Amino acid sequence: MARLVPSRQARQASAHPAGLVRGTERPSRSKNRSDRACPGSQGDLPLEVNGASAADSTSQPALSGAEDDTATATIRGTKAPKTNPLIGVLIKNVYPDSSKGLFGAITAFCQELDEASRQQNARVFIFTVEGITSGSSQVSGWHYSEGSWKRGTFPIPSVIYNRLTSRVLEARPKVQQFFREAKSHGAKVFNEKYLNKTEVFQALKNDEACKSFLPESHPFKNYAMLQTMCGKYPVVFLKPVLGSLGKGILRITDLGDKTYSCEIPTVNGTNRRVYRSLSKLFSAQLGKLKTSRYQIQQGLTLIHVGGRPVDFRALVQKDQKGEWAVTSVVARIAGANHFVSNLARGGSLGTVKETLARTSLPAADLKKISEQIRKAAVAVAAGIQTNIPSLFGELGVDLAVDTSGRVWLLEVNSKPSKNDNTPLDSSEGKIRPSVRRVIRYSKYLAAQT
Repeated sequence: MARLVPSRQARQASAHPAGLVRGTERPSRSKNRSDRACPGSQGDLPLEVNGASAADSTSQPALSGAEDDTATATIRGTKAPKTNPLIGVLIKNVYPDSSKGLFGAITAFCQELDEASRQQNARVFIFTVEGITSGSSQVSGWHYSEGSWKRGTFPIPSVIYNRLTSRVLEARPKVQQFFREAKSHGAKVFNEKYLNKTEVFQALKNDEACKSFLPESHPFKNYAMLQTMCGKYPVVFLKPVLGSLGKGILRITDLGDKTYSCEIPTVNGTNRRVYRSLSKLFSAQLGKLKTSRYQIQQGLTLIHVGGRPVDFRALVQKDQKGEWAVTSVVARIAGANHFVSNLARGGSLGTVKETLARTSLPAADLKKISEQIRKAAVAVAAGIQTNIPSLFGELGVDLAVDTSGRVWLLEVNSKPSKNDNTPLDSSEGKIRPSVRRVIRYSKYLAAQT
């Protein structure tokens, strides 16, 4: 039976704080996942499709992506209890025609978030920048119902999980204004900003728990700084402050007799040139160094597997108590003819235990080193939260181990890939522990409002 929807004037007369919904009779549940109603405020959040309850709508077409514009769901009701909050996930794009699904490569991730939220008595919806309007107390997005993603209109959620993977998009005034307005409604926003290399090392340099993991690192300024660093270390890295995926990195190596090599990663391998002096190298690369800000960093003698350098990506997340914990750690082995381990540059994944066992490190030290990797990851995450005035719920912490067994920090990513940190033993169709932890932390945040 169709339900009466309040007039626009009546709806606008009442400003809903974060997570507010207008309650109605709870629809019946079905054991079949595709027939479930959406859990939320009054046990389940009732949905309307063109004025009719979603539970009563049997004529809507099943879509692999999203419903068309004629089928729009709206969640309304009384305030959602803190124990079963409304969680909004802000992403970069939707791809209606993609064979991978509505949300492209992260469609499976979004589906896992939806399933995990149902199991934990919460509710998730997905939205993009196009779904937000300045000054509005509603957000347009998508929710999963009856086997497909459907368009929906939602109140400002109790918690916003920022998964925007574009610095430019995140910095838009529209997005920053939305975050401010959402917070004024009582919403919690986590992973609200990108981190850059300079910011991370500046934040951690005086943190007692992190100092021992930090290679010498500075914002790059001039040739004199390059001379000084190359005089102290046989290998020096220059990394774009805002770079990712190994793009734009320069590895400078002292070959002796005042000769230096400069290596730059490319898609097909490493481009290497030798210069008869450091000044000639600097002059040749000056054009590149002028295009963006760089961080100069001490080079490390890393452990190798089959001649390929290895590093480690730890996914560190806050749990249901708001405390940092390691969810997973994977080893990343650089591809052939590469010195960076990114999967985009031909790198491959391995388990920590098996990868360490393939290195030249003493077998008796491997367990201790593995524990130190996890300890360092938690210390770095805690240091970031303490020293950078933004809220974070998960961080990708990239660490390395040198040939003496010492653990070092490489960089920190506030938008960790949902591929690089996937446990290697995860089974298709199952909800990853990392996804469950996102929902648990979101519920913890909602309870703090």
